[in-house]
Amino acid sequence: MFFKTLASRYSLANLPPIETARLRVDGLVPADAGAIQALTDDPAITGAVDFLPDPFTLDHARRLVGGKKPIKDRFLGVRRKDGTLLGIVGTHLRGDQAVEIGYWMGGSARGQGYGSEAVTGVVALLRHRFPHRIIVAECRPENTASIGLLRKVGFRDTGDEGHRPGRRIYVIEPS
Repeated sequence: MFFKTLASRYSLANLPPIETARLRVDGLVPADAGAIQALTDDPAITGAVDFLPDPFTLDHARRLVGGKKPIKDRFLGVRRKDGTLLGIVGTHLRGDQAVEIGYWMGGSARGQGYGSEAVTGVVALLRHRFPHRIIVAECRPENTASIGLLRKVGFRDTGDEGHRPGRRIYVIEPS
C-alpha cells in the first residue's frame, strides 16, 4: 500500500472522475476525438492555447487523448451530465514541486460558469492528491475572463513572467 500511495504522488494516472452540481470531469477517451476536434477548432481557443495548432484536426484531437497511460500530462473532459463535451482541463506535473493546469471551454459554454465550476473541482482534486505541490496556471494579462476565473478559484498573481511568451504565473500554495 505504501508504494501505491507514493506512486500516486508522481502520476496523473487513475485520477477519479469529479462530479459537480452540473458537470462531470473525467479523462478523455478515444471516442471523444470528434467532439474534441469540433470544440477546439476555434481561433479563439487555438489562438489562446500556445500548443494547439490552427486548424485543429481530428488527428490532433486523437493525439491530445493519447494512447498510453498518463503519468505527467493528462487532459480531462468537462461534460454536462448528459455527456456533452463542453471543455478541456489539462493537468501537468512539473518536477516534484508543482502541478500546472490549463483549460479551454467551447464557444457555446463560455460565460455560464462551467469553466470555474470545472476548474474548482480539478483544483480540489489536485490539492487532495498532491498536497505538497503548488498549483500553477499561466495566463495572458489581457485575458480578463480567464484571470477572473483564476482569482475566483483561489489563484493569486505572482507578478512573474510565465514560461510561455506573454503570460504571467498564477498560483495556489499548498495547504
